[in-house]
Amino acid sequence: MASSKGPASPAVRVAEMEKMSVEQLKAVKEQTDLEVNLLQDSLNNIRTATTRLDLASVALHDLSLRPQGKKMLVPLTASLYVPGTLDDSEKVLVDIGTGYFVEKTTVEGKDYCERKIHLLKSNYDQLLELASKKKTVADEAGAVLQAKVKQLAPQT
Repeated sequence: MASSKGPASPAVRVAEMEKMSVEQLKAVKEQTDLEVNLLQDSLNNIRTATTRLDLASVALHDLSLRPQGKKMLVPLTASLYVPGTLDDSEKVLVDIGTGYFVEKTTVEGKDYCERKIHLLKSNYDQLLELASKKKTVADEAGAVLQAKVKQLAPQT
């Protein structure tokens, strides 16, 4: 299969696909469609994570502006808030994943968020390029498959 051998020109890929049977082409099309869907899911997850980190960075900025002793609602879950009092706006707990939290200053917390956002955007760009290439392969396989099916159809 051309897509697993690295970057092949579209003409070479199509020429290789034209040598395949209808069943092989269906398998290639289904596999690349599945890969495109998985990549799209990953892209959506990265967008969601980036949005959450952006919101966290803004929340850290807002938190740093509040005075000590300020009464506020503290989120325990996405839908459960409890009343609390701000003790120290310069120290925050940062969720670094898998249930681990690290105490950081608000500046360090914002820096952490910005670094993670930069990493996610880099990964997003790479996945977007890969998804585009896979989509092209899937479209080419679909076009070759349609042409083969049309050739095999009885002439009326």
